[in-house]
Amino acid sequence: MDLYNNMEFELKGSFIPNISNSNKLKILEVTEGSVVIQMNNSKRRGIFPLDSFQYWIKRNSLIHIGENEKKTS
Repeated sequence: MDLYNNMEFELKGSFIPNISNSNKLKILEVTEGSVVIQMNNSKRRGIFPLDSFQYWIKRNSLIHIGENEKKTS
């Protein structure tokens, strides 16, 4: 999956790094090797290696919230 700024993801219970008990996160910045995120229940930022973030997506622990889903919810 191609990642870009302002993408939002729903967090599933299997997302182990969920320290703030959030239900969503937003990508603030994507670089060549990392992803900067912010969880909805935290004002702090987190940084993941790009391959680690992709791992959580492949495990279905992070589910992309598409534009269509945001408009209908």
